[in-house]
Amino acid sequence: MRYISTRGQAPVLGFEEAMLSGLARDGGLYVPETWPTLGREEIAAFAGLPYEEVAFRVMRPFVGDAFTDTEFRGIIDRAYAGFGHAARCPLVQLDANHFLLELFHGPTLAFKDVAMQLIGQMFQVSLGRSGRRVTIVGATSGDTGSAAIEAFRGLEAVDVFIMYPHGRVSDVQRRQMTTVPDANVHALAIDGDFDDCQARLKDMFNHHAFRDEMGLAGVNSINWARVLAQVVYFFTSAVALGAPHRPVRFTVPTGNFGDIFAGYVARRMGLPVERLAIATNQNDILHRTLQSGAHVKEGVVPSISPSMDIQVSSNFERLLFDLYDRDAQEIARLMAALGQAGGFELSPAALAQLREGFASGRASEEETADAIRATLSRSAELLCPHSAVGVKVAEEQPASAAPMITLATAHPAKFPDAVEAATGIRPALPQRMADLFDRPERLTRLPNDLAAIENFVSGNRR
Repeated sequence: MRYISTRGQAPVLGFEEAMLSGLARDGGLYVPETWPTLGREEIAAFAGLPYEEVAFRVMRPFVGDAFTDTEFRGIIDRAYAGFGHAARCPLVQLDANHFLLELFHGPTLAFKDVAMQLIGQMFQVSLGRSGRRVTIVGATSGDTGSAAIEAFRGLEAVDVFIMYPHGRVSDVQRRQMTTVPDANVHALAIDGDFDDCQARLKDMFNHHAFRDEMGLAGVNSINWARVLAQVVYFFTSAVALGAPHRPVRFTVPTGNFGDIFAGYVARRMGLPVERLAIATNQNDILHRTLQSGAHVKEGVVPSISPSMDIQVSSNFERLLFDLYDRDAQEIARLMAALGQAGGFELSPAALAQLREGFASGRASEEETADAIRATLSRSAELLCPHSAVGVKVAEEQPASAAPMITLATAHPAKFPDAVEAATGIRPALPQRMADLFDRPERLTRLPNDLAAIENFVSGNRR
């Protein structure tokens, strides 16, 4: 399996190098040269299998010869051994034909663990046999950072620098990053919003001399391996509800478009997904794009679902690449327009394809709180604000015989203030995190300035 950049000017790489590189050298994102497919019988055979076995079968075609089968099975087993639920990503029924896919049973209580724990194990095997060192830099709107830190903390061949928007993540999210004592971990509070953090991350990768000197590696959802790991739970949940013998639908709370793009990949592989619904909060660039065909940035407005407070949805570029028949030159033009003019118009053909496979909706702050209350009353399920955005949008979709699966992306205890304001209930952290607010914090506040960030990274590697 070979990987190509969405902008067409970067080297073609194998899986291992694409994973270690993260962002392509031309500023694009790596995608498989072709989409592997699974037959109906292969998908049907997933029924009743452990999560780890389905993960091996779904991801194996993408990995190529990067790992032997024995290595890859060991990587998967170690990645999910610490999850707090035997099913890893269990389904819970909300209504007659509506199900919640719980993705928060990993070590940091968010769906990012499903991918990040796997990537941590992949990096460890790859770096261990090559003797390389890498500097992981990441940008987070809340959950990616803690998941990355948990996956890479204490590793000898890795230094980790995670940027987050100062004052714009929940207290739990911040403390999960800033209370880790390992010397290879650095939490950087950046003056700005998530889009600023993500822009500085891309700037570092596009500063090729710095990138090469530091041995930069990226683990944001721009990293293909992140998306790949998330494809698995679309298959396990769909098969549990009757796929491939009947179609399913998904609603995905999303800001950076990585999680819902994983659903698109599952559909390209042969999973019968009737519709993918994009659920956004008030930072609704993706919803507006579907409605109007104009992909135009507006200012980021802080919300009670902060992991979705994003206006530059990086993984949307991967979908655009397919919508424009893999015309890398056109994608480079669109991304330049987004950076320089703040947006672009989709072509009529691309917009028609987008609407054929996707739906969308948005939730205001009040609607999000209402969804938390209503779901608790009707189904005895306490939702985090992001999951509540998903449930609200899912319930607005047209009726269908195909079951609806809404992705629950985080544990409600990660956002206790918002949940308590909506329900009067303050969700408790699991016992293993009960002392989180007693642990000392360690962070560095930096301006939204590339030189300042690069100077800190270069001066604080071990």
